[in-house]
Amino acid sequence: MVRYILNRLFQSVLMLLGITLVIFVITNVLGDPAALLVDDEFSKEEQLALRHEIGLDQPLMVQYFRFVEKAVQGDFGQSLQMQTPAFELVWEHLPATVELSLAAIFFAVLFAIPLGIASAVKPYSVLDRVLRVLALSGQAAPGFWLGIMAILFFGVKLKLLPISGRGGWEHLIMPAATLGFYALAAIMRLTRSAMLDVLDKDYIRTARIKGVHEKSVVLKHALKNALVPVITIVSLFMGRLLGGAVVTETIFAWPGMGRLAIGAIQTSDFPVVQAAVFLMSLFFILINLLVDILYSFIDPRITYN
Repeated sequence: MVRYILNRLFQSVLMLLGITLVIFVITNVLGDPAALLVDDEFSKEEQLALRHEIGLDQPLMVQYFRFVEKAVQGDFGQSLQMQTPAFELVWEHLPATVELSLAAIFFAVLFAIPLGIASAVKPYSVLDRVLRVLALSGQAAPGFWLGIMAILFFGVKLKLLPISGRGGWEHLIMPAATLGFYALAAIMRLTRSAMLDVLDKDYIRTARIKGVHEKSVVLKHALKNALVPVITIVSLFMGRLLGGAVVTETIFAWPGMGRLAIGAIQTSDFPVVQAAVFLMSLFFILINLLVDILYSFIDPRITYN
């Protein structure tokens, strides 16, 4: 187990280095950061001096190693627009994104697993057909459309919920439901599929023959063994929601990392873009590492060799 964890940590470090290379290459392809700091009043000599000061006159390989060296220390330079440390700026917006992502995944899991179980227990019934249509609709409907419809119906027409900003729990309901609806549909479908597969096993039939209560058969015997693929997809969605809340945060004016990153991309504020993508990637890698370790506690049949 220890050897496996060390191996996964090494793989995570390599993956993070690969991500830093992608971030560096893409941001350098998008444009020249020095162009944002100069105007027509700067002479050519002043522009060259500025490029030398921020290291843009050095070879790309040297720039990349300097970028990695500073990135591991949390130093991505100053925001070109805000003139504050880029990492601190992203870190200030992190709690809002984490809050929204956790609320979205909680909303998804809270409804998806019970609905998936209900659908599997009574396959091909009217309830099962209705829930499968709901799941298909949830995966087909674009997130931006759901957000706009929620704003128009619950915010504008019924005036039940605030349509933008971050405040009390009522501000969180529509963004979390919008962001989590796709995950809800996917988790529900996978839960149904995993439960159907487990409920067809011999040990489930044996438990029923022995007279074990159906509720215990479903929740104790079947659900526990069906949880491994469900936890896998939940972990993937946790990482995805942390990095993919851009559209939802923009629609609901939610002050998170996604909205900050979009603004930074639009203004070519490369240090902020680099810091945001690096932090999102780091969380995604850590979540997957923790889930891999968690598998052995959920299903003892899983071994790490």
